[in-house]
Amino acid sequence: MELKLNRPICFFDLETTGTDITKDRIVEISILKVFPNGNKESKTWLVNPERPIPPQSTAFHGIDDAKVANEPTFKELSHQVYNMIKDSDLAGYNSDRFDIPLLAEELLRADVDFDMKNRVTVDVQTIFHKKEERTLSAAFKFYCGQILENAHSAEADVNATYEILKSQLDRYDDLENDMKLLSEFTTRKKAVDFAGFIALDDDGNEIFTFGKHKGAKVEEILEKEPGYFGWIQNADFPLYTKKVLTAIKLRKLNNKLV
Repeated sequence: MELKLNRPICFFDLETTGTDITKDRIVEISILKVFPNGNKESKTWLVNPERPIPPQSTAFHGIDDAKVANEPTFKELSHQVYNMIKDSDLAGYNSDRFDIPLLAEELLRADVDFDMKNRVTVDVQTIFHKKEERTLSAAFKFYCGQILENAHSAEADVNATYEILKSQLDRYDDLENDMKLLSEFTTRKKAVDFAGFIALDDDGNEIFTFGKHKGAKVEEILEKEPGYFGWIQNADFPLYTKKVLTAIKLRKLNNKLV
């Protein structure tokens, strides 16, 4: 089954120096862009993370310091990456919890004003876990009947993810071939920022999900305790979380002026 698309969708996968969204860096990124007419465009970049790659990470994806020593930094690649995804929805394997948050951090560090407005995401892993509970390699074998060669190579993983989603749509009659509905199916919680520090309550209000103000409305805390905003901005929170919080604060200020 081919995807029914109203706009392009970019399947992508990252290999990184580690799993900390705020501190780790990309060493490889692969993007497969699928257009509504069925055409495809793909690009894979090795990336110099400007820091040593830990041995345990090299053991996982096979990329060491020597392999990326002469490759461009992410900042040098950032506009190429953004231009490829800027008009597209996003999809990946565990992408909602890892790849998209980390990519957002890298883009914002490179001064690219990335956000998720007017786009949806589809996490193929979530569909798989809700239906079968397996790994990417097992998913590829289960859905596509093939062995995933070169697992943990970004290009192999991203192409496998694309093929898995098409096979999932063939297998499950209750899955709609619609990116917005697939996004809703794969969304684990109503997070406003990628990391889940700010979420929506049942009434659609932004609330904090951590710390002493867990469950409290963000706008109310920013008004009652202005210093909390400054503390978050200066603490080790993801850049996208800080961006979302700033937008909420500016919205409230603008509402007061109206």
